[in-house]
Amino acid sequence: MRYKGAIVWLTGIISALCLFFLSFTWKANAVREDAIAYATSKDGKLDPAKKTRYIDSLWKQPVYLGFTLQDVTTYALHKGLDLEGGFSAVLEVSPVEILRALSGKSNDPNFEKALENASKLQATSTKPFNEIFFEEFAKVAPNQRLATIFANSINRDKLNSGSTDAQVKKVVNSEIDGAVDRVYKIIQARIDKFGVANPNIQRLPGTNRIQVELPGVDNPERARKLLAGAAKLEFVEVAEINEWGQGLNALGEYLAAESKANKATVATATASTDTTKGGLASQLSAPKAAKKDTAKADTTAGAALTKLFLPLDNQGRNWGVMRKDTARVNELFRRPEVKMMFPSNLTFVWYAKGIPSTTGDEIIQLEAIKKTENQPAPLEGDVIVDATNDYDQNQRPEVTMVMNGTGARIWKNLTAASIGKRVAIVLDNYVYSAPVINGEIPNGRSSISGSFTVEEAKDLANVLKAGKLPAPTRIVEDAFIGPSLGQEAINQGYLSMAIGLGLVIIFMIGYYGNPGWMANAALLFNVFFIAGITVQIQAALTLPGIAGIVLTLGMAVDANVLINERIREELHRGVGLLESVKLGYEKALSAILDGNITTILIGVILIIFGSGSVKGFGVTLCIGLVTSVFTSVFVSHVLVDWMVQRKIAAGKEKEVTFETFISKDLFKGMNFDFIGKRKYSYWFSWGLIALGMGVLIAQGGFNLGVDFKGGRSYVVEFAKPVDATDIKEALKDDFEEKGVEVKTFNGPTKMKVTTSYLVEDESAAANQKVRTALEKGLTQFAADKPVILSESKVGATIADDILTQSFVSIAYALIAIFIYILIRFRKWQYSLGSVIALLHDTLVVLGMVGIVRIFGLDLEVDQIFIAAVLTVIGYSINDTVVVFDRIREEIGVNADLSDKELIIKTINTSINHTMSRTVMTATTVFLVVSVLLFFGGDILRGFSFAMFIGVVFGAYSSIFVAAPIVIDLGTGKKKAVAPAANPSK
Repeated sequence: MRYKGAIVWLTGIISALCLFFLSFTWKANAVREDAIAYATSKDGKLDPAKKTRYIDSLWKQPVYLGFTLQDVTTYALHKGLDLEGGFSAVLEVSPVEILRALSGKSNDPNFEKALENASKLQATSTKPFNEIFFEEFAKVAPNQRLATIFANSINRDKLNSGSTDAQVKKVVNSEIDGAVDRVYKIIQARIDKFGVANPNIQRLPGTNRIQVELPGVDNPERARKLLAGAAKLEFVEVAEINEWGQGLNALGEYLAAESKANKATVATATASTDTTKGGLASQLSAPKAAKKDTAKADTTAGAALTKLFLPLDNQGRNWGVMRKDTARVNELFRRPEVKMMFPSNLTFVWYAKGIPSTTGDEIIQLEAIKKTENQPAPLEGDVIVDATNDYDQNQRPEVTMVMNGTGARIWKNLTAASIGKRVAIVLDNYVYSAPVINGEIPNGRSSISGSFTVEEAKDLANVLKAGKLPAPTRIVEDAFIGPSLGQEAINQGYLSMAIGLGLVIIFMIGYYGNPGWMANAALLFNVFFIAGITVQIQAALTLPGIAGIVLTLGMAVDANVLINERIREELHRGVGLLESVKLGYEKALSAILDGNITTILIGVILIIFGSGSVKGFGVTLCIGLVTSVFTSVFVSHVLVDWMVQRKIAAGKEKEVTFETFISKDLFKGMNFDFIGKRKYSYWFSWGLIALGMGVLIAQGGFNLGVDFKGGRSYVVEFAKPVDATDIKEALKDDFEEKGVEVKTFNGPTKMKVTTSYLVEDESAAANQKVRTALEKGLTQFAADKPVILSESKVGATIADDILTQSFVSIAYALIAIFIYILIRFRKWQYSLGSVIALLHDTLVVLGMVGIVRIFGLDLEVDQIFIAAVLTVIGYSINDTVVVFDRIREEIGVNADLSDKELIIKTINTSINHTMSRTVMTATTVFLVVSVLLFFGGDILRGFSFAMFIGVVFGAYSSIFVAAPIVIDLGTGKKKAVAPAANPSK
């Protein structure tokens, strides 16, 4: 084998990297367990605040190989919300309010009419709102230029009355995009302060939407308020140290007294028992006993104060706190006795950005501003007209800020009264800058300079712009998954993976004997690489992602089956063992690459068009396919060569047969006329599709999931089994007969309740109203102790977009495969035959949804189901490519497809030769899909069913649809000629 040494080294390096990155997950879990142990009382109650305090204390501290806990958490395996539990939301920035603000709140009737029309059309369109608005304005006022609306004082530096429509559109689009970016950064800053490990925040391309995932959050209402609240920009005078320094001294005395009292308590406890343990937890609960020669100094007010508060200059004018201690300081300032130490007109706020310290932690500066918590600021951000980052006369970065007339008057008075003082720029109660006022600013145009970097100047300009445009957000989709439901999903996923892996291992050994062991070793390498690479690229592992891994197990064996079947063919021809192995790997390579590349195309489409767990499935599928090619083609080759050479050296070459008593004569000498029976298969296929479509039409269509039709969904657990029909009847009146579905979910004690009640209303009040109606309806079952484990909402607008994207993704998949097959096989007949076969598989899967509903299996068609349909397409084309590859091998790339007799004979021969591989691959994938169907739980039920049907009919269509269509599309009545094939093959 060529490059054997390089492959061994590469495998070793990849394995070492995977092991290294996976070790971070072990360490992160260990710290989390320590935090839980520290925060759990003797009676078993967990104190979340103590747990957070423990983690915060280590957040910037080295805990593993020099990496801080923050680094360790970042590099650890991220679990999706369906496994971790938590809250997710999609926020939409309202462009309507941005357009109103840019228009100077114009009352132009054409402007108002265009906004109204665009708002209605957006519900059924995937175009950005601003594009729809421009189109509607052109229809409503074809002779009116956009400049008449948008050329005003708000945009005076960018537009004038002579600006063209193209110029106006460019400015408006830029402002809307900038507003979304500002909201993104504001949300990011809020979440950073929310204390969530591994949050995921991303802009959804081509939309005004932002997706947020907050693992571990157990208070969805608090999360909603955090995300949907409007940004609050304020200008407030800073209180200098001489105004609150006495309070700080008093706080030092208070801390010294508290420390002394704690030491006395610890001393008493130590005298009575000597079981105190060391470690960080004990350090957090009580300070260490000081040495005798420093005990007196440590109890002074100054020493007690500087243990927590750090002076940032020699004069003690500015103070900061280590990030790990900020929770402690916040708790101190909430105490009534501490509040009384400081002037009542002050509020303490933190700076948004930290200062790096020599210990690896960050110092967060504390600022006192002259404003009480509920008091309005003297000047707020809605007066900002524009803010830009620029350079001063010395080419240093600065920020220029312009205010409207009202703001300019207030700013003039505020700056006149604050000359030589500082004014804090506060966004969402965090200070971003506190410049010194050098003089009265009469015209509302200010320059803020200092030791800014270019990036810091841009950030400050963005903060100031947060007040320029209101950019309100609304939550158009959200979901909350309780931790118990997440743990249940983990158990189901891991059980499915273990059983699937076990079945594949047994099957490979039973069918191929000793070479099956080599294939299984390569398979284990594949699982290890998938896990390691998933961690390395910081992808989230979701339940569909676990399904992707399980599915990859079956598809990874596909390559080994293809290789082993090729080796068996060579051995049956009398070729030597080593040469057979070499030829088997060489001849199987093109089919393996083609099959996996086409399936990777499907994975890429899932990543581009999917979201959340579906995207997670696409990521793991792509990773699994890439690693499976490496392990199946290269790692297994090294292992098989090693096995063969050992047997040859021991004189036991004849023992290596790549078959067992089960497979020895299976499919041997098979010579069935598949093409001759193609008309029967056509009738069967299209008859089954017609039946399925007819049943679906009679049933009123698919049972669409919430993510496709909009609405709210809840999973409710009861203490004992309950009847779904009884619950549905109990909820009808409370949901005002607006539609409610109830069905069992992962067992008889859990019910999934879905309703379209208030589907058009996406407000927080509507969320609460629907939940209250649910709780009221469930009072009839109070004896069964109902508990809401999870809830989700999808707005009508985004549901329509998701549905459209799903079918667009299927169309793109078919187009991508058509193009790839055309490039690889150079005949349009192959491409069209493939696409028709894939369309056949898709329609059969969809039709079977209606047919099985007759027998009581009611499946939801949602994003995960569509992901399964796309995966069926990928699997089916894999089968088809193997058949086509054998046909190409027999007749050559440039063969004339018009010779019908020759082509029929060649295709029949090719199908018969590949039958063993087709059946074996289908069997391995069928095994793992069956495991998912029976053990994957209700979340994966639709996915598993689609794959279950797809695997069977994918194999069927490769033989009875794709290949026959190549004949019917491309052949004529030309007489037979000798095949352009290598006789040795």
